[in-house]
Amino acid sequence: MAKRATSYEAWLREEGIPVVEGYGIEDVTMLPRKPWQRTGGSGAYIELKGMEGFTGMVVSEIPARGALHPEHHLYEELIYILRGVGATEIWSAGDEKRKMHFEWQEGSLFAIPLNARHRMINGSNEPVIFLAVTSAPLMIDLLHNVPFVLGCEYKFADRFDGQSNYFVPTNDRKEVGGFINWESNFIADARGALVDPSEAKGYGVRITSFDMGGSTLVGHIAEWPVGRYHKAHYHQGGAILLILRSEGYTLMWPQEAGLRPYRSGNGAKVVRVNWREGSVFSPPSGWFHQHFNTGKEKARQLAFRYSGQSGKYLLGCWRAINKEGVRTSIRDGGTLIEYEDEDPQIRKDFESALKRTSVSLEMPQFEYAEL
Repeated sequence: MAKRATSYEAWLREEGIPVVEGYGIEDVTMLPRKPWQRTGGSGAYIELKGMEGFTGMVVSEIPARGALHPEHHLYEELIYILRGVGATEIWSAGDEKRKMHFEWQEGSLFAIPLNARHRMINGSNEPVIFLAVTSAPLMIDLLHNVPFVLGCEYKFADRFDGQSNYFVPTNDRKEVGGFINWESNFIADARGALVDPSEAKGYGVRITSFDMGGSTLVGHIAEWPVGRYHKAHYHQGGAILLILRSEGYTLMWPQEAGLRPYRSGNGAKVVRVNWREGSVFSPPSGWFHQHFNTGKEKARQLAFRYSGQSGKYLLGCWRAINKEGVRTSIRDGGTLIEYEDEDPQIRKDFESALKRTSVSLEMPQFEYAEL
């Protein structure tokens, strides 16, 4: 029986640009893009297995010295600039006289407030490439009326009302749900932004969550040192991970393969995704995943997800599967595998991968627990 398309999936096919599928994409900037009549640029949609109708993703190009068509929509959107420099014009419905703009560069991250009118402008002689992550699948599937989603005139003044300082970077950080949460509608360069210690996720790991645009679509920036790796954990699907620096790989496997999939004879169920700068991937719901840095510089990752623990506004369906959280051990009701409980083959394979890149192992010694 043929798979039925959701309202969102049907809309993607009508957009007239490529739709790329898989567990991950090695370099989103290299995806073949086609002219996109609706936006005036070119682009390609990305539908990874772990996105599961929670999140949407598109890579878009603005031609040199060009601009995209103005647009607005009833879904949340986070934008990361992969290449180039430029500016965004933004204004509220019926308030074009108060149109404002802000400038961005490669590495900039910002949110488009819900239903705000906006136009992306290329300020250089080279094409601009950006990645947009959205809540479009949720909204289009719920309402199944694309003209309304793209044409509603309602002004969400609680999100954006033309404030002149709306996109001025802040350093408003506080602890929320066990993470340091940064509330700022604009991050000038996510590749160099300060990240906070988060050793519960792994040896030397640093993580800072961020809130933007009053959205439930949020994220975090993670960094960890050379020769080290994260602890495995799982959560709800829909999270999208973009690599900003270094190279390495991520292992993903379903819970039914066990805490120690290789020892359980389920090694064939483990999916390996190799990554480098510009790679994206998305772990499916309930799948353990674990990130390994085999490069010669600190690894940095930008994660887009819904707010299930940290964040100002919580999305209940994303929080449901996370139990006591991704920072809490499975021993204590969470979704995290401690190093002592992981499959010994995982560390052996990491050591072999490091030898191939002439990088030293920088992990602590530990005894494996009896499970």
